Amino acid sequence: RKVVELPLAVYFDAVMSKRRIMEIYLNIAEWGPGIYGIEAAAQHHFGVSAKQLSRRQAALLAVSLPNPIARNPAKPGPGLRRLANLIERRAGRSGAYVGCLR
Repeated sequence: RKVVELPLAVYFDAVMSKRRIMEIYLNIAEWGPGIYGIEAAAQHHFGVSAKQLSRRQAALLAVSLPNPIARNPAKPGPGLRRLANLIERRAGRSGAYVGCLR
């Protein structure tokens, strides 16, 4: 799978903005059993639209992605909370990088 994804990633990076790449990824990612897309994930896990997610909720969703079936952002354990804290701190220090997503 990675062999196929790498050329696609290079191509998309050349022809699409970072914002558009992120938008596509967030809208096709699986966020739990039968939950596809960030809007569905925000509604399912937190009862709000994606635009209304707090920074904390967004961080919890982000760290659930490697294994969204085992990692529940609505009921995070200590490890998931620690990872979300790390993401929040890094996002706060990456102003210019995160700015491309606005």
